[in-house]
This record gives sequence, C-alpha cells and structure tokens, in this order.
Amino acid sequence: MAFDADRLKLGRRGLLAGGGALGLTGALTACGAGEDDSSSDEETPTGPWSFTDDAGETVELDAAPSSVVAYTGLAAALYDFGIEVQGVFGPTVDDEGNPTTQAGDLPVDQLEIIGNTYGEFDTEAYAGMVPEVLMTHYYLDPTDMWYVPAESADEITELAPVVLLNANDGENTLEDVIDRHAALAESLGADLDSDDNTAARERFDAAVEALRTAAADNPVKVLACSAGAETFWASNPESGNDMRFFQELGVDFIVPDNLDEGGYYESLSWENADKYDADLLFLDARPQSLQPDALTEFPTWSALPAVQEGQIVGWDAEPLYSYGLAAGSIEALAEAITNAKKLS
Repeated sequence: MAFDADRLKLGRRGLLAGGGALGLTGALTACGAGEDDSSSDEETPTGPWSFTDDAGETVELDAAPSSVVAYTGLAAALYDFGIEVQGVFGPTVDDEGNPTTQAGDLPVDQLEIIGNTYGEFDTEAYAGMVPEVLMTHYYLDPTDMWYVPAESADEITELAPVVLLNANDGENTLEDVIDRHAALAESLGADLDSDDNTAARERFDAAVEALRTAAADNPVKVLACSAGAETFWASNPESGNDMRFFQELGVDFIVPDNLDEGGYYESLSWENADKYDADLLFLDARPQSLQPDALTEFPTWSALPAVQEGQIVGWDAEPLYSYGLAAGSIEALAEAITNAKKLS
C-alpha cells in the first residue's frame, strides 16, 4: 500500500458519506451546503461546573467555562466531540498555515494561537484572553505539563486553574485516553449520544474490529518507526498508548532489542536502518519526521523490502483522542495489514 499521510487527517467532519476505504459501517456524512452542522453537539451546562482531572485535582467554577485555552491535540479532541475552545498552544499550523495532524479538524483560522512550537507560549496573550481554565496533557509526571514551558509554568498557572489528562501512564491504552477526553467534553456540555458522536463511536468500534480481523488473518511483522536526517528510530510498542492498544488487538509489532535510555525507541544510524526485518513500516507522520518523498536519497531506506513493496502506512505518533479522529488511523493500519505481503 502506498503511503498517504493525508488519510490520517480524516475526521468526523471530513469523511464523505459511505464506508471509506475499508467499507466500514457507521461512516459519517460530511457537513455541506444545506446540511445541519454539528453545533447541536454543544449545549452549555447551567449551574456550577467541576471536573476531577487525571492528576487528582478537582477544578470548580461557578459555571462551565466559556474561555478555554488548550493544547492543540486536546482542543482537537474536544472540537470533534462538539466543544470549541478560544485559544490553543502546540503544533497547530505548518509553515503554509495549514492545520497540522495534531490539529485534527480544528478551525485554526478562527483560533488564537499563543504558541505553535515547543517552548513557545505567549503568556501576555494568554492573560489577555482572561482564561477560565487551561487544559493540556501530561506523560507520567503531572508536573511536566505538555507544551507549557517549565520556566514560565508558575506564571501561567497563576492565571487560571489547570485541567490535566494523562496521555501515557505506561499502561493506559488509546481507548482509555479517548474515554477521558469524552468525559471532559461531556462535562463541558457535549452530547455523547448525539447522532454525530454516536456515529463516530460506531466508526471507531468498526475500525477496531477491522484491525483485529486484519491482524488475525494476516499476521505480518510491523515496525513502528520515525525518520530523521541522521537517525532512524525503531519505536518500542510498549511505550505508546496506541501501540499497546493495537497489540491487544493482535498487531505483531517488532520490539527493538537495544532501547535507548527511557525505553521509547532504539536509535539507529542510517547504515543500520535495515536491522529489523519488517513486512510493514508504521511511519511517524508528524512534520518533524521525514516522509517517504524526502527519504528517497537514503539508500538504506530505498533498499528496505517494505519500502520497495510500498508497504508503508502513516502513524499518528501523537494520537488523536476522539473516536472519530482516531478511527482514521486505525482504518489505515487495518487496510495496510490486510493488503501487506509477508516479506521475511
């Protein structure tokens, strides 16, 4: 299967009517002229609002917040459930102003972006928005707030309470993390039983079953990987909530045998990029990872059997945490496994 990173950006609002490439049921009709928009998903709750986050902290306000600033990936999940935020920080747009993968279906031209790269956070602009709550992820350690610069964290957290969702505790799976985003969205007024959200969950469930079936019927070896100018990284499937979930569904990931400190991956020079015999490459589709068109100049890459057979599928290495958005990457992986030939 030829690599197509754009397929990973199909979300609830972007999928055309029909079953998609896998013919899955529960697919959604895209909003178009004359069709009802999904704004009915959102209904601001009345009365006090509270939410206990994954760090065990309870944020309480007199009413559901109307001024929310969130990390881009978290904001994208909320938007897909039917909740809009006012500002975002994190990788939101590329150099041409187009939404990044992490932005999902966010209307990026309508948002105030107070930081677009790691370490960038405009505290003055944030304060000017009079935020009622800040929302972001953390990985293992709740004091390390994702994309909130450590050097200005105290100043930032003094301006509004913070809601933290745990993107990776070493054991939680993609579905677990999505469920927590759904709970947060529901507390803010999202109707999880709306037609859109019901269809998104059905699409997710169908994609999960398609992946389970594909892995059982065609147990090819899959290498999760990322490519840089000097280094090829072979990822540890135990290190990510998505890969842990896919393993539970039966996907046979290659486990690198010489992991770097931290246990997330094994760093390989390009001369050794062929260390592992993979039938299918699950390639990091984020902008910071080189994509197939940029890798043709690397002889070792071009010589990989999976590359020669076109058996590469894009990987949202930072997953999308709504049912509709996550379904696209699961469908793509299921289709790639279904069509892959065993090469080793």
